[in-house]
Amino acid sequence: MELKQLRYFVAVAEELHFGRAAKRLFISQPALSFDIRKFEDALGVQLFARTSKSVALTNAGEVLLGEARRLLLQAAEAERLTVRSASGYAGRLRVGFVHSMLYRGLPDAVRRFEADHPGVEIVLSEMNTQAQVQAIQRGQIDLGYAHWGHFPPEVDSTPIYAEPFVCCLPAGHPLARRRQVALAALADEPFILFPRDAAPHYHDLIIAQCVNAGFSPLIRHEARLWQTILSMIEFGMGVALVPRVLQQVKSDRLAFRPLKDAPLESRTLELKRGGSAEPVALRFADYLRASIDALPALAG
Repeated sequence: MELKQLRYFVAVAEELHFGRAAKRLFISQPALSFDIRKFEDALGVQLFARTSKSVALTNAGEVLLGEARRLLLQAAEAERLTVRSASGYAGRLRVGFVHSMLYRGLPDAVRRFEADHPGVEIVLSEMNTQAQVQAIQRGQIDLGYAHWGHFPPEVDSTPIYAEPFVCCLPAGHPLARRRQVALAALADEPFILFPRDAAPHYHDLIIAQCVNAGFSPLIRHEARLWQTILSMIEFGMGVALVPRVLQQVKSDRLAFRPLKDAPLESRTLELKRGGSAEPVALRFADYLRASIDALPALAG
């Protein structure tokens, strides 16, 4: 059963006249009559009761008419969605992200993209950088937004955002009274840091900078999320070096101070599988870059 056969059948069933149906389909009447007869023979069922003066649907034809209309509508919708998906206006987009992207324009990009692309379903999954790399390799996500790292050749990475680290302290800490904090001033402070398996690049970078400043950091606690690290600092459990964008977290129990002499930088990268990305992924990436460009300027 082909879509062309169903279209021909529906035209005759609605017109109940082979001549008018042929004009509607822009084919000759003999060709239409031949195709309908061939369709009936293939089904082994008579769809029309024909006389020299009239054409009527048989019971079998009545049943097929409803199903044929439904199938033709479904086929048209499938074609429409396929075309829209190829243009980036329909489909499903799976995005991996690290927690700090919630402060780097991701929510705004999702809101605007969903408003402009109601036919696209966005599925967000929070995961660390290594998990995103594995998910891209396995085809489980289409895009990733991650921290700096070393990536296999089949994963393309593009830097999209960079910002300095700042020192985050409990608001009542003596160092919070300073306008800037030298890294060496943190030598005796309990550090809260990512475990190395969660963010090896940042873990090693922070330790290396501390060593360059003349001390090995006292890592008292470890946490896998920035939000957890900030909460621990609020409770006076230590200090941390965090991306400046986290200053958007408003808390009277936290103090953020620029680092005086440590060129630490937090970088965000866009990850995707090597080769051409799906149009919907490319469209969303443009939206996120625009949201990043619109981020408010932060002091420090």
